[in-house]
Amino acid sequence: MPRSRPTRVAALSALVALLLAAATACGDAGGLQGAGPTETAVSPDKLWPELTPASRPAYEIGEVNREVVKGVTVPGDDILDVDPVAVIRKEIAQSPGDYEGDDATYARTGRLMAECDKGAGRGRCPVLQPYYRDLTGDGHPELTLGFRLMPGRTTAVRVYTVEKHRLVKVMGWDDAISGVELAGRSVIIRSPSEVAGYEYRLQWTWDADQKAMLLTNDEMLRTDRRKKAPHPSSSHRSPSPSPSSSVSPSRSAAAPSASTP
Repeated sequence: MPRSRPTRVAALSALVALLLAAATACGDAGGLQGAGPTETAVSPDKLWPELTPASRPAYEIGEVNREVVKGVTVPGDDILDVDPVAVIRKEIAQSPGDYEGDDATYARTGRLMAECDKGAGRGRCPVLQPYYRDLTGDGHPELTLGFRLMPGRTTAVRVYTVEKHRLVKVMGWDDAISGVELAGRSVIIRSPSEVAGYEYRLQWTWDADQKAMLLTNDEMLRTDRRKKAPHPSSSHRSPSPSPSSSVSPSRSAAAPSASTP
């Protein structure tokens, strides 16, 4: 039996109300909401335009660290066959006053080099486990080395490559280090800061024109606020860096550790 007009009107009204309710619910779930007022963009102000632009740096900080390592052979131009301990011994021999004698700045490092007969990263040898990774993009690995400068807590980080049958140092940095990473064509070093809750993050990147690793990023970053920075005069142990899984450890080293000593 066909519905009466009042019944149809009531049914139609109920259907419209249901559709409106559904539309309203959908709007609440996925509708756009205002994020509030945004700040007005302000262009930078150029200060002291009357100053004559400087043409040379005020300080020599050694932006390009590049040096041929003399006396170290590269068998078959394969950097994997270079002895990491021999490389560091050559560097130490260039500055004997820093490593020899009781009053030397790094006297303990000089003494402990005698413990490196079993290779880098073994026992008390101050030369850390070497890592190999292509940082120049030529398809061949570079050698990243670190050695501890004792009795202090400074660590030296070096990167070497092979050019024309010669071993060439293309990056060098000494610092109190809390972590070292290799990422792409870059070496990233994290160091503690005296400012609580912050650390330094320095990044060196391979530059084909200079044929060296250049310091391309130097910044201070906030760390976990729950961690308090140690007082500069207090003794502490910095956390060990975690090498990237794509970085190859030394072929002469023992089973690769998850972290550097």
